[in-house]
Amino acid sequence: MAPYWAGGNLVHFPGKGGGDPEDLADENTILVQRTLRSGQSISYDGNIVIVGDVNPGAEVVASGNVVVMGYLRGVVHAGAGGDENAAVYAYRLQPTQLRIANHITRAPDGEETGSKDPEVARVKDGIVVIEAFQFGPERQR
Repeated sequence: MAPYWAGGNLVHFPGKGGGDPEDLADENTILVQRTLRSGQSISYDGNIVIVGDVNPGAEVVASGNVVVMGYLRGVVHAGAGGDENAAVYAYRLQPTQLRIANHITRAPDGEETGSKDPEVARVKDGIVVIEAFQFGPERQR
């Protein structure tokens, strides 16, 4: 499926490449090299990596994982096809709404996270949990 993109630079990686471990590459991943502004949306049947921010009013929908190398303040839906193993990774995770498969959550009103580390949202035991991203060999799966 071709990605749907409402404006901006979009790079599609059609094949595996880079890095020796096979699990680091996915032939179904796109790279968006810009900030998504209010009113912009991207939807893709696979993984989405965004180098930039996702501002409030912007929307990202992926059947796989979503990685944001910046602030995530808009709406994000990972695992849109029902994949509860999908996750959302962001440098700063502050979405207006976050969905993984059929699980929906949002940030509590008036509460800011003081986290200085990248974060990951995933489904554990039937609920969406947000944790600090673990670097190195002790990384969570």
